[in-house]
Amino acid sequence: MRFAIFTRALQSGNRRKLSPQLFSAFSRSFSQLHSQSKRPSFGIAFDIDGVILLGHTPIGGSPIALKRLYQNSGDLRIPYIFLTNGGGFRESKRASELSELLDVNIQPSQVVQGHSPFKQLVKRYESEFIVAVGKGEPAAVMSDYGFKNVLSIDDYASHFDGIDPLAQYKKWAIKPASNENSSFKETTSSIYSQRVQAAFVVSDSVDWSRDIQVLCDILRTGGLPGREIGHQPHLYFASDDLEYQASFPSERLGMGAFRTALEAVFNRIHHNPLEYTSFGKPNPLVFQNAETVLKQLLSSLHPNAPAVNQSTPESHHFKTLYMVGDNPSVDIKGARQAGRPWFSILTRTGVFKGKENHAEFPADLVVDTVEEAVDYILEKECPQ
Repeated sequence: MRFAIFTRALQSGNRRKLSPQLFSAFSRSFSQLHSQSKRPSFGIAFDIDGVILLGHTPIGGSPIALKRLYQNSGDLRIPYIFLTNGGGFRESKRASELSELLDVNIQPSQVVQGHSPFKQLVKRYESEFIVAVGKGEPAAVMSDYGFKNVLSIDDYASHFDGIDPLAQYKKWAIKPASNENSSFKETTSSIYSQRVQAAFVVSDSVDWSRDIQVLCDILRTGGLPGREIGHQPHLYFASDDLEYQASFPSERLGMGAFRTALEAVFNRIHHNPLEYTSFGKPNPLVFQNAETVLKQLLSSLHPNAPAVNQSTPESHHFKTLYMVGDNPSVDIKGARQAGRPWFSILTRTGVFKGKENHAEFPADLVVDTVEEAVDYILEKECPQ
């Protein structure tokens, strides 16, 4: 209503009758309305480990860089997501942790983890008995996605006496994680007789020796450890990173290293090679999903704005999507394989520390920090 009055005042030539304060307020409202109606033609995907954080410590000016993607009010103005192969916790919990560490408001929809694509398998395994492997809360993650019959490998192994022959020598105590979101309440005898239909490696294994042993038991026997050899149940990995950057100066072994170890052992003791499906970067499907998530985020930010490039239905909503990562074989390779409209930016704060571009998987741009990456993007896309 106030905007309509202001418009009529301008049209009638009564601009002088408006007080300077009122005119300034209307001008700001008009400017804000105009900026809100203009849909950005680009989006950004950030890796986390080695780009935004080292462990739990922000790096590369990441808090300052991310704040530039918000309006002064704190509302998001540039669509961006975190595209990470890490995980082990629900997206809502990870978003809350990132918000606190980086001092910006991050929504769960902005967090795409390595195991996020597991949501697509709910219809297939919704009521089937499955085992979830990894650090954090792997069973809670799967239950949150809609899987109704899931146990963590910690809980599962605890029902089998002697399944881990080294348990007595381990100094740490593993407390079985209760799965409050699941209706799965079974006795040891029923678990022992219930066939595991699939195993999901949700995040990095904490106890390689036990997890390799128990997974080999599950996979060799058709999902019934201790029984005769049977058809291998399905096996899914959230990602296949060989290495990643954490707080230690040199790279740490990732889920890809665990997969390599499991595969080597399984293939030595079983007559058929291990069959599995890996998600996570650099899988092109991950980048396709990231684009979809960014489109949804953009629509929520600008529900009434016309879509970009709407003249042709098959055209991209975005002219450019930026992948900012530190791992050439994962972040940059994935963006290169995904092709248009992805543009890859490689930082020197994580796995990659070279002076020149990476030889095998060269990025479109190499910078020192994520702050420099955001500076480049905004200067290119939002020139003053």
